[in-house]
Amino acid sequence: MPAETQPTRTIPSVWTRPQRRKREQPSLSRDHIVSAALELLDAEGIDALSMRKLGSRLNAGATSLYTHVANKDELIELVVDEIYGEIEVPDTTDSPDEWRAAATHCAQSLRSAFHRHPWIVSVLGEAGVAALGPNMMRMSEGLLGVFERAGFTLEAADRAVNAVAAYAIGVSTTEAAWLTTLARSGMSEQEWVAGLWPAAERAVEPYPRLRRLYALQREQQVGSARDDGFTDGLDCVLDGLEARLARARGAGG
Repeated sequence: MPAETQPTRTIPSVWTRPQRRKREQPSLSRDHIVSAALELLDAEGIDALSMRKLGSRLNAGATSLYTHVANKDELIELVVDEIYGEIEVPDTTDSPDEWRAAATHCAQSLRSAFHRHPWIVSVLGEAGVAALGPNMMRMSEGLLGVFERAGFTLEAADRAVNAVAAYAIGVSTTEAAWLTTLARSGMSEQEWVAGLWPAAERAVEPYPRLRRLYALQREQQVGSARDDGFTDGLDCVLDGLEARLARARGAGG
């Protein structure tokens, strides 16, 4: 007897689900829904997002929304990809010698996008197969082109893209969470940190290296220090990639 055919399991995602046949609804579209969801999230945060509330903002019932988006998880995937659409992707036709500048510009653009939409940190783990989103793929394709033109093999370029993205997303996620906490406090960043210093200095008293570090940072402008820290950390990542590229060229020669 023939072996039983195992049913194909589909990974749940807006990017893996076959698109439903469109109906005539000129007043409502997926783009309208995503735009309204983004506005709601930016104004009120992730806890405010529901299909019913979103439908009210669009003067449509939740049932109408489900014609375009199967559920809230799919909506989050779409909105996250919309944010990735704000990231400036380097032009792969630029000089290969400018690869560091191109990667830096893209990483800085990603950081800025996360700062504009700090609620994103709470949904990154729920964004399904975000890598299949068209804007995420556009960014990945652009960065792959930058590193490949610089002399990396395609596989090495993929690892370089992952390293840069992991650094930029990791730092930006932490910063976005901090900015959200700051917004809830009603204080400026400098005011919040100034209020924290006495407790922080008491806490580091037993730790000499941290004590010296905190003393060095005591009078810094917090926002500028964060900017400098991001740039310096990114340079460390790019220095490592540049060294790998030089070794690969030497081995090839």
